[in-house]
Amino acid sequence: MKTKAVRLYGKNDLRLETFELPTIKENEILAKVVCDSICMSSYKATHEADIHKRVPRDVDRNPVIIGHEFAGELIEIGSKWKDMFKPGDKFSIQPALNDPEGPVGILSAPGYSYPYVGGDATYVIIPDEVMKNGCLLPYTGSGFYPASLSEPLSCVIGAMHANYHTTPGTYTHRMEIRDGGNMAILAGVGPMGLAAVNYAIHRTDRKPELLVVTDIDRSRLDRAKALYSPATAAANGIRLEYINTGTMDNPVEALRAMTGGGRGYDDVFVFAPVAAIVEQADALLAFDGCLNFFAGPAKNDFKAPFNFYHVHYACTHVVGTSGGNTDDMKEALRMMSQGLDPAGLVTHVGGINTVIDTTMNLPAIPGGKKLIYTHIDMPLTPIDEFETKGKDQPLYEALHSICRAHNGLWNVEAEAYLLAHANDIG
Repeated sequence: MKTKAVRLYGKNDLRLETFELPTIKENEILAKVVCDSICMSSYKATHEADIHKRVPRDVDRNPVIIGHEFAGELIEIGSKWKDMFKPGDKFSIQPALNDPEGPVGILSAPGYSYPYVGGDATYVIIPDEVMKNGCLLPYTGSGFYPASLSEPLSCVIGAMHANYHTTPGTYTHRMEIRDGGNMAILAGVGPMGLAAVNYAIHRTDRKPELLVVTDIDRSRLDRAKALYSPATAAANGIRLEYINTGTMDNPVEALRAMTGGGRGYDDVFVFAPVAAIVEQADALLAFDGCLNFFAGPAKNDFKAPFNFYHVHYACTHVVGTSGGNTDDMKEALRMMSQGLDPAGLVTHVGGINTVIDTTMNLPAIPGGKKLIYTHIDMPLTPIDEFETKGKDQPLYEALHSICRAHNGLWNVEAEAYLLAHANDIG
């Protein structure tokens, strides 16, 4: 079977190519990719190529398919896996296989390391190690884009599970955010910050009493507030505040004052690799407070000050997470199947023809997640431009009408319409 895919050959060398997939082996699965959400990690891999930890050193001779936040349906099942999967099953993949036998060892991942599987393709061959490690995950909910976004959601789920707190006088670390505590998400209205807010206010097993989300961009804060409102959070027992720290003379003082007596925050998440934000997060920690450095810096010498007096006397501590594990992704898929909608993350939709430019220039493109449908030819288009484009293009007119009925958000109905009416990539 032929596939059309975006392959990485070297630093800043992405190519959209059509080529023949080999016949699957008895331990492999042939799958159709429907959509892929472009991640900043793909931008980093593209710009680093053979020095990236997940990319093979010989990528110039053996290119890999990029994209790791994807969903689709299974087409043909190798005999080894016929008792577990069947054609037509919808799927997502946990890319962090943690398998030492992969192409680059323990860090091997679809979308970085493999010649025949990645999200920016029409058809792929899923290798044995994905199934062997339990990383081919079924999705039973509506549509496909929620399954594609289960990977980024799993990252914030993993971050909250990775936080920990202690009991004075013991050496026991109690994993998780503090139930009923104070939480701050700094620089928190980008795509991943919004995913964290969505998860925090909808989970049922534990939640903060106070959730403060900061940024310095008023328009982004207003959009976040419209998507995940304080009223929705209050219905789930959470006081949610969106704060523009760019207008404050002393953000730390003002944010601590919100915690009652200036106690500070039990859990602080940093969603931008900016030293000043890390320093601010440190200053906001309560006794036994946990700082989670979520944002992945592009430079390997990134540093920020940290108050070690408080480490010693106030038991403050720091953790960092880089992606979720398979259980986190299963939790994301389960929550989506039960109705949690990640559509608020999506601001742009396009076809596979836009992958190269989008990936190469991702930091410069405003908005949230860029969702790619790999079987169509369509410019990368902001959802809020559907109305304007719809004045002379019927496809956009229909998409605008559908999205308007869903609070201006991408949705399963719009996805189905797009797949049925957009130009096929051919």
